Amino acid sequence: MTTTAQDTTVGSASTPTVGRASASKKRRFEPSGFVQWRVLTARTVRTMVRKGELLVAVIAPLIFTIGFYLPLKFVMQFQGIDYAQFLMPIIVLQAMAFTAISSAQRASTEAATGLSTRLKTMPVVIGAPLMARMSSAFIRSTVTLTAALLFGHVIGFRFSAGVGQALMFGAMALAISTVLSFGADAIGTLSKSPEATSQALTLPQLILGMASTGFVPESGFPEWIRPFVRNQPISQFSSAMRDMAEGTVTFAGVFPAIAWIVGLTVVLIPLALWASLRRRD
Repeated sequence: MTTTAQDTTVGSASTPTVGRASASKKRRFEPSGFVQWRVLTARTVRTMVRKGELLVAVIAPLIFTIGFYLPLKFVMQFQGIDYAQFLMPIIVLQAMAFTAISSAQRASTEAATGLSTRLKTMPVVIGAPLMARMSSAFIRSTVTLTAALLFGHVIGFRFSAGVGQALMFGAMALAISTVLSFGADAIGTLSKSPEATSQALTLPQLILGMASTGFVPESGFPEWIRPFVRNQPISQFSSAMRDMAEGTVTFAGVFPAIAWIVGLTVVLIPLALWASLRRRD
C-alpha cells in the first residue's frame, strides 16, 4: 500500500513537469515572425510562378510599350519630341499600377477562400501575411520594371545622367508601386471579390493615366483641364522620373512627386494594416 501511494505521488508530481517541458519545447520551436514571413512569401511566389503571373509581369510592359509608343511616335516627332524618352515613365507607371491591381486580386482571393481568416486563428505574427503579400508584389514590380526598361532600351530610351539617377528612377518607381500595392491590398481584402476589385481599380488607373502629362505634354490638353492634368499624381510622377532619366532633376521638380508618395503612404499603409488585421463579427 505504501509503495502504491508513493508511485501515485511520483506519477502525479511528474506529470506537470512533463507537461511544462512539452509546453516549453513547443514554445521553443514556434517559428519566428521572420520565418513565418519567409514561408508565406515563398508560398505566394510559388503561386505566382505556377499561375504565370511573373510571365505576365514581363509581357505587360511589352504590350504597354507597343500600344503607347507606335501610335503616337510620328505625331510627337513632328513636334520635336523624343517620344521614347518622353513616354518611358508612364509605361513604367502603368506597369507598376498593373502590379498593384494584381496585389488587390491576390488579397481578395485569400479573403474569399478563407485563408486570411484561417491565418488569424493560428499563431501567426501580426502583419506577417500582409508583409508577405507586399514582398511578393515587390518582386513582381522588380521583374516588370526590369522588363519595361529593357523594352524601353529597344525603342531608344536612355539614362542620360548615369547610374545614380537611373537608380533614383528605379527607386521612385518601386516606391510608387509598393505604396499603391498597400492600398490595393486593402481594397481587395475588404471587397473579397477579385473580379469586382480588378474592375474598380482599372478605371481610375486609365482615367488618371490618360488625363496626365505622361502621354502628351500639358499643352496638348484644353485650357480648362490643364490645372488638374498638371497637378495630379501621375503627371508629377512622370515629370520627376523624366527629369531623372534626362539628368535635369531638381529639388523643386521632384518635391511634388515625393509629397504625393508620402501622402499616399500615410493614408494607404494604415488602411492596409487595418483591413488585414480586423476581425469579422
